[in-house]
Order: sequence, then C-alpha cells, then structure tokens
Amino acid sequence: MKMKRTKKPAAAATPTRNPTVSLQYHVPEAKRICVAGSFNDWQPDAAPLEPQADGLWTIALELPPGTYEYRFVVDGCWCDDPNATETVSNPFGGYNAVLRVSATT
Repeated sequence: MKMKRTKKPAAAATPTRNPTVSLQYHVPEAKRICVAGSFNDWQPDAAPLEPQADGLWTIALELPPGTYEYRFVVDGCWCDDPNATETVSNPFGGYNAVLRVSATT
C-alpha cells in the first residue's frame, strides 16, 4: 500500500509593521489640528490629530524608517512644532520640523 504524501503548507509570512511615532501639540483654543509633511505629500487635511484633555492634541503615525519633514496645520494656519528637536528652513520663510524614524523607534 502506497502512502500519499501531502505538502506542508508554506509558513505564513509575518507581516512587518512600520514603527509608530507619536506627535502632540498643545493648543487649547484650536478647533482642528492636522499634520502635513513629506510622508503625506504635504496634504494639510490628511492626518488629523485627536483632541485630548487640557488642549493637548495627539496623533500616532505608522511610518517606514526614514527622515521626514512636517508642520502642523492649526485651524488652517501652518505652524511650527515647538517640541521639535531638529528643524530645517523651508522655501516659505519658515521652518519644517525634522522627524527621523528608525526601525526601532
């Protein structure tokens, strides 16, 4: 009697997740805050922050490792990130915050 061999299913690849980085901005009087940057083609409404207690707004972004520039958009006005540890000048006379994402962020 011959035994029938069955193929073992291929091991399922574990999906890799990009690191998650958190940004926050404290503006109690704001109605809407978004973050726009090189990670979302500078779309001012693409990444809204969520309001928290006491005027703090937060967002968690899942980004591939790399270096990104960004600015906050507060009620339609482009603003600097006062918590940024690194900035670069932009062509509009202001500064973009620099966000460096490593695989272990």
